[in-house]
Amino acid sequence: MNIVIIGAEAAGMSAAAKARRTDREASIVVLEQSEIVSFGACGLPYFVGGYFDDASYMAERSADQFVQSGIDLRVRHRVEQVDAETKTLRVRNLESNEIYTESYDRLMIATGASAIRPPIANLDLGNVFFLKTLADGFGLKEATLADSVQDVVVVGAGYIGLEVVEAMKERGKRVRLIELSDRVVKDSFDPEISELIADEIKRQGVELHLEESVLSLQGDATVTGLVTDKGQYKADLVVVCTGVLPNTQFLKDTGINRLSNGALVIDEQARTSLKDIYAAGDCATVYHRVKQEQVFIPLATTANKLGRMLGENLTGAEKTFPGTLGSAAVKVLDIEAGRTGISEADAKAAGMDYKVVVINDKSHTNYYPGQSDIRVKLIYERESKKILGGQLVGRRGAVLRVDALAAAIYSGMTTEELGMLDLCYAPPFARTWDALNVAGNVAK
Repeated sequence: MNIVIIGAEAAGMSAAAKARRTDREASIVVLEQSEIVSFGACGLPYFVGGYFDDASYMAERSADQFVQSGIDLRVRHRVEQVDAETKTLRVRNLESNEIYTESYDRLMIATGASAIRPPIANLDLGNVFFLKTLADGFGLKEATLADSVQDVVVVGAGYIGLEVVEAMKERGKRVRLIELSDRVVKDSFDPEISELIADEIKRQGVELHLEESVLSLQGDATVTGLVTDKGQYKADLVVVCTGVLPNTQFLKDTGINRLSNGALVIDEQARTSLKDIYAAGDCATVYHRVKQEQVFIPLATTANKLGRMLGENLTGAEKTFPGTLGSAAVKVLDIEAGRTGISEADAKAAGMDYKVVVINDKSHTNYYPGQSDIRVKLIYERESKKILGGQLVGRRGAVLRVDALAAAIYSGMTTEELGMLDLCYAPPFARTWDALNVAGNVAK
C-alpha cells in the first residue's frame, strides 16, 4: 500500500502517525512545501504577546521524530498537479527545483488554508503582517519589540483578531480594532454574546470601529497610517486578520468537488469526489452533527480528530466521523466566550422551529472572592426541547462550561435534562444551581 499525504500540519501528521501505527508495512510519504511540520497556529497570538518564547511548544513532534517512526517525510516538496486517472502527482523539490512523479494507492490532501489578503491598497508595506505561519509569528513578534511601534491597528474582529488585540495590549501598545461587519466575532456568536465582548474591548481602552472598511495603507517603505471609508488613523504596525481560504487551487483542473471558497467536499469517511483521494483539515469541509450537512469550520480540534480517523481509513478501515459541533472559544483581555452547536442565526437560516433563552447569572457563590457575571444562551427545539446550540460569555471559568453543553448536544439532551444535570459544586467554582442548570430550568 502506497499512501501519500500532501501537507504536514495537524490533519496530515495525525493521519500519518495513525496510519503508521495501524499498518507497519505500508509506504507512507508526506510531502510538505514548507520546512515546518506538525505546527499549530493557534498558539501564535500568545507567542507574539510574550506569554511564551519557545516556538517548539507549538509543534507536537519534530520532523526527525516522524522520520524515525518510519514515515518518509519530505519538506520543501510542493505538489503542483494531481492526476486522479493515473494516480500520480507532479512534485517539485524546492531545494533543487527538480520535478518528479510520485505514485499513490491512496492520497490524502491536508494542505490547510492561507490568510486572506483583502482588497486593501499597499498591503506589502513594511510592518504589515498576517498571522498564519510560524514565519508570520516570528516577524510580528520581532516588530512589536521595537520602541518605535506604539500604535497598532488590527483589521478583522474574528477569533485571531481578538487574540491579537490581547497580545498587543500585553505588549503595552495603543490598539485600534477595525471590523467591516456590525459586530465582533459575528460569524460565531449571537448579539447577546458579541455585545459583552465588545464592551470589554472598549473598557480596556481599545478603539473599536464597527461597520468600517479599510481602503488603503499609507507610508513609503513602512506603514505609517491607514485610510478607511470613515477616517484616517496613525499606525506603526498593522495586523490583518480577515479569515482564511483553503489551499486547493492546485486541484482546480481535477474536477474535484469544492465549495465556492475552495474547500474540498468530503463525506463522513473523509473521501472526496475522486476515487481513493481523501481530505481533512482547513482545506476541507466537515460534517456538522446538528446541521446534518458538510460545512467549512477550520478548527485545529477537528483537523486532529479527522486526521486520526483518516489514518485508519487510508490503511483499509471504513471509520466514519460522528460530526463536529463547531465548538470554539476565544479569550480577549479579561473576558472569555465559547459556543457549540448552532447559533440562533443558523437556526433561523435553516428555517427551524426553535426557541431561545438567555440568562444572566453568577460564576460562583458571593461569599468566595472573585464572583463575576456569566451569561448563557441556549437554542433548542420548540416541541421536543432538544438542545441545538449554546453560547457563554464571562470571566475565568465561563468557557469550560461549554464542554458540558457540547456533551449535552452530542447526546441529544433536552433543556429539562440540562436543568437537572448533576454538575460539580463548591463555593469557588459554582453555585448550588450552576448557570447551566438555571438556563435549562428557565427554558420553557
